[in-house]
Amino acid sequence: MAHAAGLGHPAGDLSCADILAALYFGVLRVDPRDPRRADRDRFVLSKGHASGALYATLAEAGFIPEGMLAQHMKPLSMLNGHPDRNKVPGVEANTGPLGHGLPIAVGIALGARIQGATWRTFVLTGDGELQEGSNWEAAMAASHYQLDRLTVIVDRNGLQQGARTEETIALEPLAVRWRAFGFAVTEVDGHDIDALVDVFSRLPLEASRPTCVIARTTKGRGVSFMQDRVEWHHRIPTDAELAQAVAELDGDE
Repeated sequence: MAHAAGLGHPAGDLSCADILAALYFGVLRVDPRDPRRADRDRFVLSKGHASGALYATLAEAGFIPEGMLAQHMKPLSMLNGHPDRNKVPGVEANTGPLGHGLPIAVGIALGARIQGATWRTFVLTGDGELQEGSNWEAAMAASHYQLDRLTVIVDRNGLQQGARTEETIALEPLAVRWRAFGFAVTEVDGHDIDALVDVFSRLPLEASRPTCVIARTTKGRGVSFMQDRVEWHHRIPTDAELAQAVAELDGDE
């Protein structure tokens, strides 16, 4: 998709693809035949630049036709570079400007609490994104309101645009920080589907506390020349690189 569009964030897509697969095919109570069903679980992709991974997942889950993926980032396409809830079935919130997904998710979870609803809210953030202060304001609110049906998943690949997170503004000890903000915290291999589904099946980890799942991932997972390389945040593969990437990913199956 990124190759065809000449735009995108393929390494970040591969970083979170397994997390999205675990959510949509093992955890979320959603129905592609009725995307706005009132009792559905809500998922917010805060790292909206990983729209390629989200659209591919939504297509596999039946929310949009697979053929539509060819329109990714084309002029006037529904599949914008960042997801738009007004255009794409299954998208809960417009995201892209980093630091807004978690505040939106906190509002959604608080709305559920006020309504007495039982559906759950999940939000996937990038790790570099956590340098935005709005996330920590939202975390304080989530803890204060005891939103234990809210789960934050951190795509902890250690890279952001231009550098490693720890070279930019250090996040570690990340688990300690989330606990200090009142969250129940666990860490998991973000590429282990069974481990991810197991963690999500045990939510909430603690009553009256929101949960943070720190998913340890690799940016560009599955593509040898892309893995853990900062320049692949938004680089687009050449024809030869695309062929190699597809061959390597097919081999992983």
